[in-house]
Amino acid sequence: MEKKREGGGGGALERTSQIVSDPYYFLHFMAFFSYLPIRASAAPHTSHRLFDRELQAFLAFLMFSAIKMVREETWEAFVADSLLYAKIFLIGVSLVMDYRVGIWFCVIFSVVYLLAQQPAFSKLGTAKKLTPMQLEDLLSDGTTTKYWLCVRSSRCFPELSITYSNSLLSFGTIDLGLFPNAASKFGISLAGGMSQLPTYILYEKGVEVHRFPDFYVDAAPSLPVTKKLLCQHFELDRLLLDYINGS
Repeated sequence: MEKKREGGGGGALERTSQIVSDPYYFLHFMAFFSYLPIRASAAPHTSHRLFDRELQAFLAFLMFSAIKMVREETWEAFVADSLLYAKIFLIGVSLVMDYRVGIWFCVIFSVVYLLAQQPAFSKLGTAKKLTPMQLEDLLSDGTTTKYWLCVRSSRCFPELSITYSNSLLSFGTIDLGLFPNAASKFGISLAGGMSQLPTYILYEKGVEVHRFPDFYVDAAPSLPVTKKLLCQHFELDRLLLDYINGS
């Protein structure tokens, strides 16, 4: 499985350039940077207590980030989790300064969430990047008993493809940002800030048998999309056992 530290200095520079240029990361960076002038305006009698909380939050952030750096298999997963921890600690420290500042950062992060999406996962694992026409050909060809579609790749999808790909179960992705006209063909609404993406669809012998989120125009996952959730929803362990047992 590919590790996020692979790729050397060139890969690190490329990822840093992406973080600086992408609106999702840039807006988060500006939100974190805005804490500095707010912090400079803090009342003197709260500065010492605030510094202690900032130091505690910073050390806790470093500890959690170090743990994630060891455990995470992908750079995107590490950055996503680090951003989450940073937001939590920043809001917590801001509440110590003034509850209104904490509320302000909650509003800022909510606006960023609405305006910008985290970039799609760039690695494919053993999945294939497909066009809508290629997927239709594969589904009608009949050479694979089951075929899995992830319309917009997420960070857990490549890991699932590495674990569960076999001659009966294949993984593929279609980028609806490149093929928006194909969304209606798959029963996916791109309205409302693409709230239905990523969408996962499982086909059996060319026929859709399961999807996540469900087939509704305004449907959106109410729970975080994790490997465990997708495994349970699509019964991937059972499909793998069927392959092992020759079913």
